[in-house]
Amino acid sequence: MYFIIKVTSGQERIAANILQNKASKSDLPIYSIIVVEGMRGYIIVEAEDDASIRSFISRERNIKGVLSKPLSDDEVDKLIRISTITQEIEANDIVEFTTGPFKGYKAKVLKVDNIKSEITVELMDVVVPIPITTKMETAKVVQRARSE
Repeated sequence: MYFIIKVTSGQERIAANILQNKASKSDLPIYSIIVVEGMRGYIIVEAEDDASIRSFISRERNIKGVLSKPLSDDEVDKLIRISTITQEIEANDIVEFTTGPFKGYKAKVLKVDNIKSEITVELMDVVVPIPITTKMETAKVVQRARSE
């Protein structure tokens, strides 16, 4: 069974590491610990039953509690499914922001960090161009760089 654990927002990985260390030292039936990207304030723990998960998370730092209803296998699959539609953004591409404070603005890509999934851009049509680093998913490519 999969249980959703409420943790301090922004501390999901730290809480998961704490629980991982505890799981390796205990004999409780804990099978997996999942941190889902974009699911702030929650992690998923696979355990045998409700009683074992409650004793497992008790008195741990950054752990707020467990939600009462366990998740089904299908619900977990939907949460952790990796999106196969990834956007290729390259240096010198022109992107338009689709979310966030710069929504609707166009920018030229200066640098791409695929490991962190970030791009560094320079806004177009502004008086003073300032480099901004943001997540790739906040922008879409509107014009590819010309290959010469």
